[in-house]
Amino acid sequence: MVDQAEAGVTVELTRRGRPVAVLISRQEFDRLRGKRWHFGEAYRKFLKKHSLKEIGTADNFVASTRDKSTGRKVSL
Repeated sequence: MVDQAEAGVTVELTRRGRPVAVLISRQEFDRLRGKRWHFGEAYRKFLKKHSLKEIGTADNFVASTRDKSTGRKVSL
C-alpha cells in the first residue's frame, strides 16, 4: 500500500467495508496542505495579471451583481 501511495495511487482504507481513511503520497499531502490564499488575495493577484475587459467582463461586474436589499424578514 505504501508503494502504491508513493507512486501516486490514492489508497482507500476500509473497516468492515466502510471507507474510513485514505493513504496518499507525501508529495500529494504537501500539495494539499500548502499555503492557500484567501479569496481577496487571490482576486487581487488575478486582477494584477488580467484585466476584466480581457476576460470579457465589465469593470462594474461585481458591483452590478451584488444584491443590495436588506434581505428577508425572519421571526425568531
